[in-house]
Amino acid sequence: MEIILYVFEGILLLYFAFSVFYTLIFSISSHLDEPMPHAKWSKPRFRFCVLIPAYKEDRVILETAKSAAFNQSYPSNLYDVIVIADQLKPSTIEKLEQLPIQVITVSFDKSTKVKSLNRALDQLDDIYEYAVILDADNVMEFDFLDKLSTLYETKDYAVVQGQRKPKNDQTTLAFLDGVSEAINTSIFRRGTSAIGLSSSISGSGFSARFNLLREELGKMNSVGGFDRELELKFIKRGHQVHYQHDLAVYDEKVSNSKSFENQRKRWISSQYIYLARYAKEGFLQLLKGNLSFFNSSILRNIQLPRLLNIGFLTFSLVLMFLINNYTYTSASSWAVVYLIYVIATFIAIPTEFYTSRLLYSILSLPSIFWKMLNAFFQIKTANKKFIHTPHEA
Repeated sequence: MEIILYVFEGILLLYFAFSVFYTLIFSISSHLDEPMPHAKWSKPRFRFCVLIPAYKEDRVILETAKSAAFNQSYPSNLYDVIVIADQLKPSTIEKLEQLPIQVITVSFDKSTKVKSLNRALDQLDDIYEYAVILDADNVMEFDFLDKLSTLYETKDYAVVQGQRKPKNDQTTLAFLDGVSEAINTSIFRRGTSAIGLSSSISGSGFSARFNLLREELGKMNSVGGFDRELELKFIKRGHQVHYQHDLAVYDEKVSNSKSFENQRKRWISSQYIYLARYAKEGFLQLLKGNLSFFNSSILRNIQLPRLLNIGFLTFSLVLMFLINNYTYTSASSWAVVYLIYVIATFIAIPTEFYTSRLLYSILSLPSIFWKMLNAFFQIKTANKKFIHTPHEA
């Protein structure tokens, strides 16, 4: 029995050590990425389609469509905005159709983002070089398409992920959701891309070659977490996702507990579904030297969500100090791991979040931990149907 406890203790410490050093490595490398390149060409020359799936998003889709259609510095004749209307009100569709955009109305027994995107891509003519995917609440920065065009002019990228900045931070939960997204960006996108691995796809604010996207997305029927599977399909085709920090869209953060739990339940569920689905392929690709695929399919997905990691590590540290005379590893070893994790996490937080509000918001982390834990224990049913996160006007 004593040997079993020692083995369990060792495995637990190894897991946390792995999570900590993974976080530290990519937090540091996130500060080493390259700035935007300068364009070689004097004029924009690529044609984009901006795809905006909108499922029951009557409150926000009009402003999003208007912003995409009117608030871009890129020539309007070189991009089209396509709203994919799934269960929008007739009055909303009527207002959308008055804008200089294209509206594709879809209807499914069980709606998913993949179904909506595939239906739209099947109907579009093959006149575009690149596609951009936005959420129904996303607002592109004024020069988003200009910068994207510059990237495609100067680099041979097939897929580019932009930064998702918080659109709202009025509540503590929304502020911390923005901080969490920024940390994820530093570790899983900016940091990995900076050292030559594939960035993760955020689900929106990304672009890909039109035909490549249509081909790979057409093979998918994902319910949740389509971005995880799409990234792996791109990598397997030999196209890593490049992250560009200067390329930004504004994304609405969740501001109430129910939406937070539903969103996290969907995210955690998809994480472990794709870990199980691609585990074997991940190790096979590692043997072929494809470290990006292994990182995106195994190393990233095998970790618990960061807040659960911190919560469980805190509990483990306290426990080890209390029962230190009966443990194989010293409490000081756990303290070192804990300290490095905290430091690594703060390295990943962009400087603009370092305000008195951050300190105040940290006090609410214990209550958010319990929400995350509750979401974790509900993930079994999360991928059986699409879980919609509603957005505010």
